[in-house]
Amino acid sequence: MPELIATYKKYKARGFDTVAVAMSYDPPSYVVNFAQTRQLPFKVAIDNTGGVAKAWGDIQLTPTTFLVNKRGEIVKRYVGAPNFAELHQLLEKLLAES
Repeated sequence: MPELIATYKKYKARGFDTVAVAMSYDPPSYVVNFAQTRQLPFKVAIDNTGGVAKAWGDIQLTPTTFLVNKRGEIVKRYVGAPNFAELHQLLEKLLAES
């Protein structure tokens, strides 16, 4: 999570956004407490029905990270912790696109 927070802070001024989605099995009170105590600077959604996980490819493993371009297309999917050096390179490229 610290690397995800740092990535968000590094690129947010250039139009990058992050949305974390808690799985349906995550107790909502735990998710809220986690987001508050770690002062997450981005939005956190609770997928209480599992619909979001299903819509994004029936996500089973966390973390799963999607990089979506400005046109709403999935550019990259990471299962497990992303390679942040690679992610940052890709972000630089995508954010430079008009």
